Amino acid sequence: MIDNVIQAQGLAKVYPGAVPVTALSHLDLEVRRGEFAAVIGPSGSGKTTLLNLLGGLDTPSSGKLLVDGQELSGLSSEKLIDFRLAHIGFVFQAYNLVPVLSALENVEFVMLLQGQPRKKREERALELLEAVGLADRRHARPGEMSGGQQQRVAVARALASRPGFVLADEPTANLDSRSAFDLLDVMKKLNEDEKTTFLFSTHDPRVMERASRVVTLEDGLVVSDERRPG
Repeated sequence: MIDNVIQAQGLAKVYPGAVPVTALSHLDLEVRRGEFAAVIGPSGSGKTTLLNLLGGLDTPSSGKLLVDGQELSGLSSEKLIDFRLAHIGFVFQAYNLVPVLSALENVEFVMLLQGQPRKKREERALELLEAVGLADRRHARPGEMSGGQQQRVAVARALASRPGFVLADEPTANLDSRSAFDLLDVMKKLNEDEKTTFLFSTHDPRVMERASRVVTLEDGLVVSDERRPG
């Protein structure tokens, strides 16, 4: 088992144009398996760019990036899609659930894309809905659920294929305080029970308080990296 689920060395991203924009500048970062970490920083610091690179949604201009031991830059588009399905879970600010599918079907969706058998998909999806406290809402569609409930379904979906890690981009931004705290409790418990690595991009102090590690970016560079005991 690889100890570091993410290894980034000299990672840089420059967006071309009349005036090129450097979003990340020779960034080094390692994320250990099982961490519950937050990446913070002001707007324009490079948080979203970093998550896009780690999730294989964008490619670096230079540097080395290994995710679960795989160098992403060497993969074809098709293999990159397969790798994301198997190794990376995503939780977005806007939930991104499929509106015509039930909660159970939304959680199953990644496993369906992987070609897993129906019985296995249903068992895993129900197990995760129970874990996030929504087994009784398994037949509800997104429009019939609150924002907090939808985000719990999104978390369950992100964990469905037992990925190496979950990238969570501002997952609490659209939630009220109670829903945000409840969601963070759920994610922390899943982090402990499933041993899944969580990496947040956030401005939310509630997330920062719960994180066992806080990495601060400014101008595309890591300016502080604080690990907390326990």
